[in-house]
Amino acid sequence: QVQLVESGGGLAQAGGSLRLSCAASGSISSINTMGWYRQAPGKQRELVAFIISGGSTNYADSVKGRFTVSRDNARNTVYLQMNSLKSDDTAVYYCNVRGMGSNWRAFDYWGQGTQVTVSS
Repeated sequence: QVQLVESGGGLAQAGGSLRLSCAASGSISSINTMGWYRQAPGKQRELVAFIISGGSTNYADSVKGRFTVSRDNARNTVYLQMNSLKSDDTAVYYCNVRGMGSNWRAFDYWGQGTQVTVSS
């Protein structure tokens, strides 16, 4: 079993910054991909950014140049630094972690979600 704990959401003004964190714990052998998704009211969940174990990253076009995803492998933690926030960034943000459990079974877990609200 793997637990994910998200933190860092909240209210920011347009043009401001927020930093999200997601820490994974439990029966983990290795983590491959750590990423962030978001879901705005009335919309489908969409990929924001992800980072793989080797450090390569991928971003949605809408956040390129503004958001930065990073990870601390020693802490099994992924971060999302969000700068130059826009009202369109308002959503519930979910972290997603995929890897191999201590039982040598692949896992794919989601965080509980954290609200990000950007006021214009």
